Amino acid sequence: MTMKTPELLPELAATTLHKAPLRERPVKVRHLLVVLPAGEAWLDAPDQPHLLAALERKGMKAAELAKKPLVVELPGGCLSAWVRLDAGQGVFQWASLLRQALKPLLDEHPEAVHVALHGEPAFRQQAARWAAYVAWLNGTPLPSLKSADKPPRPLARIHLHGVADLDLERERAMAEGNTLARRLTWLPPNLLTPASYRAHVRDLAKALGWGLEEYDVKRLRRLKAGAFLAVARGSQHEEAAIVRLRYPGVRGKGKGGHIALVGKGICFDTGGHNLKPARYMHNMHDDMNGSAVVLGILLAATRLRLPVSIEAWLAIAQNHLSPEAYTQNEVVTALNGKTIEIVHTDAEGRMVLADTLTLAARAKPDLILDFATLTGSMGVALGERMSGILANRTELASHAVAVGEAVGERVVAFPVPEDYDEALESQVADVKQCILEGEADHILAARFLSRFVDDRPWLHMDLSASRCKGGLGAVATDITGFGVAWGVEWLLRQGRPDMR
Repeated sequence: MTMKTPELLPELAATTLHKAPLRERPVKVRHLLVVLPAGEAWLDAPDQPHLLAALERKGMKAAELAKKPLVVELPGGCLSAWVRLDAGQGVFQWASLLRQALKPLLDEHPEAVHVALHGEPAFRQQAARWAAYVAWLNGTPLPSLKSADKPPRPLARIHLHGVADLDLERERAMAEGNTLARRLTWLPPNLLTPASYRAHVRDLAKALGWGLEEYDVKRLRRLKAGAFLAVARGSQHEEAAIVRLRYPGVRGKGKGGHIALVGKGICFDTGGHNLKPARYMHNMHDDMNGSAVVLGILLAATRLRLPVSIEAWLAIAQNHLSPEAYTQNEVVTALNGKTIEIVHTDAEGRMVLADTLTLAARAKPDLILDFATLTGSMGVALGERMSGILANRTELASHAVAVGEAVGERVVAFPVPEDYDEALESQVADVKQCILEGEADHILAARFLSRFVDDRPWLHMDLSASRCKGGLGAVATDITGFGVAWGVEWLLRQGRPDMR
């Protein structure tokens, strides 16, 4: 029996705003999150005696709720979680605390969650935004293919008490985009092949009104896109393609410019002839995560009707072992005419991105942003709790760090000095694909890719945080969707100066 691919576009919970704080707890409230500010402005909260008793029993002080939420069983069968958010903590800490506080509530798959917000109005507004975002992300579960499982019930409603006239459009769009990225990345490799992935992209384009153009293998041969085609030789039945999506931007909402988003979409990466050992091949269906992040950003931009004109380029292929697969020591010619000496077949990401970046640059966008699970060395440098960025303009790198801090997706900027090019000098071609030693590979990969952007302003995100055991920041699943919120915030700052 053929398994059916789960629905990709998420349905998020509805929200209800209640201007008055939750003074009395109705009997129907079964799952309650209480968000407290710093100081003692929360001392009038209902159920405060139950919290104080629980704190005393555990030998805790109220200030410790800023480090670890506390779950309290209230009379009448209400499960409550209490958390304190301090202004000096930063967005990442807020998101992490709210995720930890909501987890025991959402683990029961409730129909509704109530959020009681205390403190000054400005604090309640900000706390409500992040509480809703975290609830949307984690109340919309990833699918399951377990035969005995009933589909997990998604959260249907979020009640926010203590706020009114609050526009949650941004948070909802970010959550929807992140969930799409995670659902795509979650799909096992037998359900997400290059052919089926392209079919999903067509469906998304039709549903969301995106322009669509597919550069299939035959067309890429005519264009002489040798870098992409070298990797595509390992894809079955010539299923690989570079897919171009267009979102024109909404006119009359300001000047948002023209941005190209580029994503690596390797549906499974065996390493090719330089075969990965089992430990490192596990979860290599995640290697298309960069393209999923691009789709998530594009979905959010569409929902928000941003004025930014966006072209999204997805490099969709597989890196398999086969008689046709490319090998070490080949010399191939990229789309821009540069010749590349193949050093390691497991460095396929920079190969497919090279020709995809060339296509993106030909449209002369104001900026190119690319997303890829590209190098193991970035994971060694940062672990799985942050991602690295590298850019050919200093101001782009500094801006990227600020954007990450604003949305709780932390990025670290690495330099890309020209003298690293010495390692990529080849005796038989214009450039080496990589080096066998592997040191500083994240910098070398960026130096390699910089040759294919035609000196357009360009920033590359190496997604070392695409998967984090136990969740990261706002997200409770191992697959994080990292990069979607960052990308949406970048577009908002570019397209809506008033939202900076």
